[in-house]
Amino acid sequence: MRFRVLLGVAALLLAVVGGLVFAYPSVAATTCPGCYGLTRVTDGLYSERDLTAAQKQQLTDLAADARRRVEAFYGDRRSDPRLVACFTDGCYDRIGGGGEKGIAVLNRAVMLSPRGLDSVIASHEMAHVELHERLDGEVPQWFDEGLAVVVSADPRYLGARCDTPYEGPLPETLPAWLDAAGTDPQVYSRAGCRVQRWLDANGGRNAVLGLIDHLNGGGAFPGLR
Repeated sequence: MRFRVLLGVAALLLAVVGGLVFAYPSVAATTCPGCYGLTRVTDGLYSERDLTAAQKQQLTDLAADARRRVEAFYGDRRSDPRLVACFTDGCYDRIGGGGEKGIAVLNRAVMLSPRGLDSVIASHEMAHVELHERLDGEVPQWFDEGLAVVVSADPRYLGARCDTPYEGPLPETLPAWLDAAGTDPQVYSRAGCRVQRWLDANGGRNAVLGLIDHLNGGGAFPGLR
């Protein structure tokens, strides 16, 4: 009887794992890169097999620079997400990627597509992971995205684009953000500039650290302008 129960439990676990692999390949791939034909490049960094020495160096350098950007903003780094990077579309499709340049997976890993193999994209996604490592609750999606733009110092969305303040509403939820990002290429700039102006007026990274403490203490997210 006990043996049959153990077999049943094992079968159930296999079914759950199989369902996870089928429904969420990105979760499975970042958990077990080798199961998807990927190999370790260096600690916490995985990519396709048979990379050239130059490709391995490219990934090693961008990962180090991305981690430095996150640490430079916060003063230290509490998160250490696994980085899974693909040089080919076939690889990225296989691990569950889509049309994005990069994506954070369950706030514990980052996947980069062939279009996102640079430290700006990597640090943008790592910034999401770092914020959520520090934060017990949630922030509006526009703040999460805008802060990632600032942490990564993304030149596409900052600089002169911030000279004209944008005071209109920004997407609060992830579905609303994804809808807006698909139709409005300036939404990242508006979010990033709003966060940058708030940082400039309130002490830089100390404003973020104070906000995190405030929210973790049960406070409400303030209206930022």
